[in-house]
Amino acid sequence: MEKVGYARVSSTGQSLDVQLAKLNQVGCQRIYKEKRSGRTSNRPEFQACMNYLREGDTLVITRLDRLARSVVHLAQLAKRFEKEKINLIVIDQNIDTSTSTGRLMFNMLASIAEFENDLRTERQAEGIAKAKENGVKFGRPAKLNDQICNAILVRRTEGTTIGQLAKEFEFGEATIYRALKMAVTKENKPHLPPGETDTF
Repeated sequence: MEKVGYARVSSTGQSLDVQLAKLNQVGCQRIYKEKRSGRTSNRPEFQACMNYLREGDTLVITRLDRLARSVVHLAQLAKRFEKEKINLIVIDQNIDTSTSTGRLMFNMLASIAEFENDLRTERQAEGIAKAKENGVKFGRPAKLNDQICNAILVRRTEGTTIGQLAKEFEFGEATIYRALKMAVTKENKPHLPPGETDTF
């Protein structure tokens, strides 16, 4: 059973000295040091630290934001540590999961993080559903080709409005105008509805 430290700063210009002093003070036998943003998943020292930890080991950090890159990541780490029986000490926030109080506090933070993520996902789903109700199209738009452009042109010469064409072909109005321009050549202008011009 080892005490393993992990220290991180966001850029090469920042110093790890304060974190390292605290990790050494609590008796860490091995310390992983990283100078990278916490938002990136590419953290070699963090990955090496996670790979090194074994059942019964204690990971020591100075603050939670030195470890997790997001609330979702924090919740994932909490589940992993619990499953693999790895303790966590967060020096500045007085968390020690080897104690019942520390476990409760950390699990509570992880639960809140998971709840916030679920809430965000639910709000996104509600927003997408509402947008679809209002006619917003999602997914990769269909590509214009000669066949579609000609079909749009035919319907337009029959008197179909731009708005109706947009709904019928599931394009935005700007795309309908573009399709019409693509379909019309200088030598072959269509017979438009009365009162219309070839500017569409």
